[in-house]
Amino acid sequence: MDARVLYPDASLADLYDETAMPPELRKAHQQNDKAVMQAYGFSIKDMTESKCVAELMRMYQKIISNT
Repeated sequence: MDARVLYPDASLADLYDETAMPPELRKAHQQNDKAVMQAYGFSIKDMTESKCVAELMRMYQKIISNT
C-alpha cells in the first residue's frame, strides 16, 4: 500500500501494467509474494505463479471437502 500511495494520480490499470509498473510497486509485490510462499511452506525458487495458484486451490478444495 505504501508503494501505491506514491502514485496518487495513476489508475490501477497504469500501476499494474506489467511493462510500466513502478519499481517500488514491483518490489513490494515481490516481497509480498515471498512472504506468502514462506507462510505456506512453498519453495520460493521453484514455485511459479501458476503452480502456486494450483496448490492453493488444491488446499482450498481439501478444506471445503472436509466441511
